[in-house]
Amino acid sequence: MRKVLCVEPVIFIYTFASSLTSPLVQQFIYRRLWEEEYNSTFISNSSASYCEQNKSSPTYIKQKEVQEKASVFNMQLDLTGAVPSLIVAFVIVANGDRQGRKRSLVLPSLGALIADIFLTVISYFSLSLSILFAVAFITGLFGSMATFLGGGFAFIADVCHDEKQKTMRIAVVDLIFGVVSGLAGLLSGYFLRGVGFTWTFVTTCLLHVVNIIYIIFFLEDTVGISEFQHQAPVSCKELLRETFSGVYMLFKTAPYKKRVLIIVLLFTFMTYLFTMVGGSSLFTLYELDEPLCWNEVYIGYGAAAFTSVSLTSFLGVYLFSKCLKDIYIVFIGIFSYIGGMVMAAFAKTTLLMFLVRVPSLLCFMPIPVLRSMLSKVVLSGEQGAVFACIACLEVVTGTISLSVFNILYAATVAWFSGFSFLLSAGLCLIPLAVLCWLLCTSWNGEDLALLVPEEVSSIESVDG
Repeated sequence: MRKVLCVEPVIFIYTFASSLTSPLVQQFIYRRLWEEEYNSTFISNSSASYCEQNKSSPTYIKQKEVQEKASVFNMQLDLTGAVPSLIVAFVIVANGDRQGRKRSLVLPSLGALIADIFLTVISYFSLSLSILFAVAFITGLFGSMATFLGGGFAFIADVCHDEKQKTMRIAVVDLIFGVVSGLAGLLSGYFLRGVGFTWTFVTTCLLHVVNIIYIIFFLEDTVGISEFQHQAPVSCKELLRETFSGVYMLFKTAPYKKRVLIIVLLFTFMTYLFTMVGGSSLFTLYELDEPLCWNEVYIGYGAAAFTSVSLTSFLGVYLFSKCLKDIYIVFIGIFSYIGGMVMAAFAKTTLLMFLVRVPSLLCFMPIPVLRSMLSKVVLSGEQGAVFACIACLEVVTGTISLSVFNILYAATVAWFSGFSFLLSAGLCLIPLAVLCWLLCTSWNGEDLALLVPEEVSSIESVDG
């Protein structure tokens, strides 16, 4: 059977299934906590979910308590799966340079399948929400989203030999991620209203099964069988030593200027991801609360609005890359995100909440561009190591960000629910300051030339 090197269908299916599940899990937790608090069935009609807007009413106070409990519960759930997924992502993605990329794609898909099976059972039999912690931990043991994306981007870096093509193809994957997330978010509300939680989770189970079959039987690996694979099996201790050694050598053997540049780019990636993940993760809870009081369909529309943001961000990368260096594209994207978050903090009507996406049209640009910049700086045999670092940073940063912003939202929702959005915008000053330092110091000479695709090889030869 002839196999293919097209990994985009795998990313499409996995992202669609995960994005269809994610908002439903948040709403499932919110509804169950609501029913426990009120000892009654959650009410939702065609225009809005039930929520009390009279601040002097006892129901309003209980409503805020549900918001706080849901926020803290989501934070605890994220922390439960973070630690195992961090270790697995680091080991699997880093070893992909020698053992292939397919295992970093198939393991998270298996974990997602197991998680959705558990969600189906919990929903159907109305089991305790505490089981979700076991589900999160099991999913983490299979690597979850960080391992999947780390393997996917390393896969693309392997098959792209032209540096401009690499930037565009990584941007295409982020486009797929954004568009499919928006589409799944839009459909999630209709799925929930049409077939309920249980059958939606069954649907995502089937999608993951299709994905696993494609990865195993139809996708060709980009890394051939090496001498390492022909050797006798090594112990877990030796495997971990070799894994950490590969990442350690990435920094140890690199010239000083290149090493500092890698660290600076990783820090910029981490700080921007922290602000973006933390701020955007609160949208669902914010929209469920007064004065918006959105139901599942409106929440789906809100999630789908990010489809346009993904498209415009991709077009921005495509157009700006023809006339600007990568670092300036990152600047534009960060300022776009700041504008959207400031507007979201004061959005008190449905129309204004949808219009938040207008200033955010280019906010996704920094993520694929920073990934591409890091990929261009390192050698072909170091792609797995650098994407393992990125994957680990995504897990650590995403988990800390979700925890911090969920706790902050729970503490501030009673007096100003938009405070977390303002903080998210303010924290963007950190990556902006780092990038300004790069431009305003001696690093804006030959070192920033590393950010230009055509000059990577020449800089490597000079520094080497």
